Amino acid sequence: MRAFDYMRADDPAAAVKAANASSQYLAGGTTLLDLMKLDVMQPEQVIDINGLARNFGQIEAGPNGLRLGAFVHMSDAADHSAIRRDFPVLAQSLTLAASAQLRNMATLGGNVLQRTRCNYFRDPRWAECNKRNPGSGCAALLGVNRKHAVLGTSDACIATYPGDFAQALIALDAMVDIVGAQGPRSIPFESLHVAPGQTPQVETTLKPGDLIIGFSVPAKRWFRRSLYLKIRDRESYEFALASAAVALDMDGKVVREARIALGGVATKPWRAREAEAALANQPLNPKTAMQAAEAAFSAAVTHGGNDYKTELGRRTLVRALLQAQAMEI
Repeated sequence: MRAFDYMRADDPAAAVKAANASSQYLAGGTTLLDLMKLDVMQPEQVIDINGLARNFGQIEAGPNGLRLGAFVHMSDAADHSAIRRDFPVLAQSLTLAASAQLRNMATLGGNVLQRTRCNYFRDPRWAECNKRNPGSGCAALLGVNRKHAVLGTSDACIATYPGDFAQALIALDAMVDIVGAQGPRSIPFESLHVAPGQTPQVETTLKPGDLIIGFSVPAKRWFRRSLYLKIRDRESYEFALASAAVALDMDGKVVREARIALGGVATKPWRAREAEAALANQPLNPKTAMQAAEAAFSAAVTHGGNDYKTELGRRTLVRALLQAQAMEI
């Protein structure tokens, strides 16, 4: 780990004012410290923002929806009774992530900004990584890419976004609240992350110094019919090979509306709008679920080692849709 300057900020204005392009915010630190130790991230300044938890570390659930402070720990949100009852996809996405120890430390704001687990990105001995070293190439294209993305890729990067909670937020049409040098703003969570294109080092729409302070989810009774299905190599402490966050508004056996987000298969948290459109006003059964899954993966591009992911992703989505249909709300 390289030397860095350390400071503490106890309010958003002080944090934003102190930040610059070579700074990193520190809350739970479960991703940042790992990458600093690996010499992948080399901030010159680390700004400890844990003091902000006093104002942005609460969970508020009511008739107008759900408000999650960015400094809420993953474990607290996963165990919250109102979240488990009214927004089960959120609770499940958090429960199925990481280990109990990490969930007790990691914050929701930091969780959505976690960086890829691509081995070529996390090992500086590999020079070819456009995300870490722009313009150097992508070693994964012709290398070991079994866990890499098939949606949202480019010839510059096929690294998979590793998180779970972000897919659940997208499925529930969440908003994210941000403070920055230009003041506060709220944007659809779906707009936070960007596909790699030719600039894989740019992962979000955040500007230098921007700080996530919270998330809001609208109140819709049918969000109780939501779930998160995660397929992985082992049952615990493992990242998704394919996952699906779904929420269904049903009229009997007919889908009024569907919200679908995919994980483990894309370069960013992935909203499957083609699949949602395929299900709208249709009866939900194995046939229509597969048609939606085929629409979701119609643009998939594979690179040898990850050829299986298209079929795995389709089957994961079909299973998630049928399981959600069977839920009682």
